This record gives sequence, structure tokens and C-alpha cells, in this order.
Amino acid sequence: MELPQRVTIIEVGPRDGLQNEKQLVPAEDKIRFIHKLKSSGIQEMELTSFVSPKWVPQMGDAEQVIEHCTDDSTRNIVLVPNGKGVERLLSSGCKNAAFFVGVSDTFNRKNINKSTRESMDELAPLIRDLKRKGFFVRACISTAFYCPYEGKMDEQAVLKLCEEFSDLGVDELSVADTIGLANPQEVYDLFALLKHHLPSALLIAAHFHDTRGMALANIFSALQAGVDRFDTSAGGLGGCPFAPGATGNVATEDTVYMLNRMGISTGIQLDLLLEAVEFISPFVSRGLQSRQYLLSKQEKTPR
Repeated sequence: MELPQRVTIIEVGPRDGLQNEKQLVPAEDKIRFIHKLKSSGIQEMELTSFVSPKWVPQMGDAEQVIEHCTDDSTRNIVLVPNGKGVERLLSSGCKNAAFFVGVSDTFNRKNINKSTRESMDELAPLIRDLKRKGFFVRACISTAFYCPYEGKMDEQAVLKLCEEFSDLGVDELSVADTIGLANPQEVYDLFALLKHHLPSALLIAAHFHDTRGMALANIFSALQAGVDRFDTSAGGLGGCPFAPGATGNVATEDTVYMLNRMGISTGIQLDLLLEAVEFISPFVSRGLQSRQYLLSKQEKTPR
């Protein structure tokens, strides 16, 4: 097997992980969580999103979080769903943006009340403008494998959407198994297809949910297809209100542990990462289920 010697972890816990938590996490605690994650060695992270606080109250403190978390060399990424989000981004001083579009029309309509085509028509001029201004732009491809409403997605439809984003000049594609239904063979086939057809300079990340316990196996399969960038979430935080049955993202600590055991470098210190997970755990409504976190709790329990 030819596997990468180094993998980049893009931590999505502070944004994708916390956005659906019903219990509001105070801004100062989000900021502490983010700094703890960065202290563990994480170099790329989704910090927050410029969405309407009416629809996502958890992200209502986005400007405050950005103000206290972007004064370093980390690639700090902010989700911007539309033109209003871009306006807030330009005022924030942050230079890294993420957009999202679902391959599935039904999923896209449930999420933002627009078809996939309508979303792309709206985002295209925003992306071109940000690239002219020197921004790093990431495109998140939702429901790249399965949709909770439409079922299996066609690989060619995924490739076509990715090619459209590539033509717009995005720097990275994050290709997501939104409901955690993909299997390792499907993962290998899709990422091998994307790697073959898309420009080599385009960064490609894999984003897996662990709904059916397949995420680590899918990461291994993506590694075999040449992927060396992965979205993960500390503590396995996350979920999606528009994807029934979807559970949290694959846990950063489980991913780092597996890669370390395989001799693949991430630059992340597992013990410090677990400290960040321990810090955020009281703010999470559901119990954290990541294996490394639970094992670390058992080891601390007096016998």
C-alpha cells in the first residue's frame, strides 16, 4: 500500500460540532475550547459560521469568537452561506471562507430552500470576488454519497459539481458522507475518480460521519485513494438537522490515534487533544462516544 506519510486534520468541532447543540455554549468557553485545540497542534480549523442567529443561535457570537481566535498562523475558516455572510466575513478580517452545497436537490432545499443549481448560481460571483481579494476558499460538498431523501448519489453528479467549483477557483473541496452510510469500497471509488479528474493542485478533504461505525474504515479507504486531508470533530461532536439519523462527525482523537499507530504523522498531541475534549464535554447535551475519550476516562477512574 502507498499511504501518505503525513495527514492534515481540519478540526470542525467548534463550528460543525457545536452548531446543533441546544445548550448555548458561552463565547468565552468556545474561545477556550478553540485555544486548547490549537495548543494540541491543530493547524486548520472551522471556527464558526456567519449564519442568521435566528436559525442557528449557537453561532450568534461569531464575530466575538473570530476576534479572539484569529491572531495566529492557524488557517481559521468561517462558513459563509450567502452574500450576507460574505459581508460579515469581509468586516471580520478573517481571510478563509467555506461554502456548502448539496449534491442532492432535495437536501439542498431542506437546508437552505434552494436547489443545487440555484445555490451555485448565487455562490459563483461570491467565490470569484473572494478569490480576487486573495481569500482561501473551501467548498463543502454535502450528500456526496447518500441523501436521506434521494438515496444513493450518482458519482458523475458529484464529479460535475466538484469540477464546477474547481473552475470557479476554489482552493479546497471537502467531500462529505453526510449521513454516514458510505462503505469503504464506495469511498475508494469516488475519491479515486475525483483524484483522477480534478487538478492535482486542488486540495481534497474527506468528511465522514460515524453514524454506522464506518468512519475510520472509510478514512483508511480514502487514504488508499490518495486523500491526505480529513475533517474531524473533537469528541465526535456534530450532526445535521436536515439529515435525519446522522450522528456526529468522526472523532479527531480516534482518527489521530489510528494514524499515529499506522506511522502517519499529524503533528497533533493526543494527550492535549483529549484535554480539549474533556473541557467541552460538560457543554454537550449527549454523552461523548469517541473511543479514545472513553478510554481516557476509564484510565482516570480509581479502581
